[in-house]
Amino acid sequence: MPLHVLGINHHSAPIEVREKLAFPPETQTNALTALASRPGVAEAVLVSTCNRTEIYCRADDVGVVREWLNAEAARSNLSIDEHLYWHTENEAVRHAFRVASGLDSMVLGEPQILGQVKQSVRTAEHSGTLGSQLNRLFQQTFSVAKEVRTHTAIGAQSISMSSAALKLAQNLFGDISRTKLLMIGVGEMVELAATYFVAQGPQQVVVANRTLSRGEAFAERFGGTAISIEQLPERLHEFDIVITGTASTLPILSRSAFEKALKARRFRPMFVVDFAVPRDVEPEASELEDLFLYTIDDLGTIVQEGAGQRQAAVTEAELIVAKQVDAFRAWQSSRGAVPAIVQLRAKADEYRTAELAKAKLRLSKGEDPEKVLEALANGLVNKILHHPTQALNRAVEGERDSLVRAVEILFPDNGDANGGRGS
Repeated sequence: MPLHVLGINHHSAPIEVREKLAFPPETQTNALTALASRPGVAEAVLVSTCNRTEIYCRADDVGVVREWLNAEAARSNLSIDEHLYWHTENEAVRHAFRVASGLDSMVLGEPQILGQVKQSVRTAEHSGTLGSQLNRLFQQTFSVAKEVRTHTAIGAQSISMSSAALKLAQNLFGDISRTKLLMIGVGEMVELAATYFVAQGPQQVVVANRTLSRGEAFAERFGGTAISIEQLPERLHEFDIVITGTASTLPILSRSAFEKALKARRFRPMFVVDFAVPRDVEPEASELEDLFLYTIDDLGTIVQEGAGQRQAAVTEAELIVAKQVDAFRAWQSSRGAVPAIVQLRAKADEYRTAELAKAKLRLSKGEDPEKVLEALANGLVNKILHHPTQALNRAVEGERDSLVRAVEILFPDNGDANGGRGS
């Protein structure tokens, strides 16, 4: 059964498309179960991040998976055919390795994607859709990512989105210590941004979160205070910088909310970074003159300007990926021989059992042990070679050449009478 990957990412689709085909963590188990119930789908892993939504699967027909993904998109009145890509077998393996290694990321070499893929695999395992082949694929994927990061400089001097956001804020406000900072949500991207911005010593740090206790714990780490999401409309105008990255499926900050906030601020500028996919801020808010709004795609474009400096590391990483694709393919090929090996061993064991029974019977009758052992050996040889010899004798010329070559491979003339086990 072939291995496939299909989906959309920041290369193939803009954020307004990606945000409509995102699968929040709480929905992924149901999605995987529904997908795996489709005919001909044996295994599935769903990777859904701010930059991509991808299905890794083993399926007889990738069209079944494509239909399912199109149906999911249709729920949001979205057509994804023009944005969809898919890879099969070796190219699917290569894609998995490149994604986890940060070679396919918006920020070249960024490390967060590896953790996100690992979490996706754990979700698939708990959902019962991770089989032996995908498990092996992703275990090797994690190994490849580690090798790339250990032996190349792919992540060196990487400009993160958070540092890019900080530079943009400094361009606008100059000294960040004169600003007030609001962080909405307690996810990984917000946490990364917090380490950059809080280090600049803003006047005030406030965290807004749906679960107040989690918000308080997060705020305490950065010397801030916490409020509930419900307090945002009345407090939004207080902040110069807003960093948001929740898992909400709908915008939590509207254009009208920012209009009111800017009016209350007497149109002093506000700097907003929206890391969320789906977006937390209504796109129309970007039309406001004194609101400087940056999405994850905006920051990605800025960050990629320095990607050319790491091209040598990319070349090294791609060589590692290519080598490991070949290794995985070799493992897959060996798996294909397992049924034949099992059948061969079963037949040999059948011969052994029959000849051993004969030998034991003869010994019980008091026959010469040396003659019994000779007969046992001859009987095993005759049984093992009977069908191969008949096949060689019956084969026509073209078939015989193939069988002769097989004999040469299976029984090499290397002078080892012990079957390669040593004395």
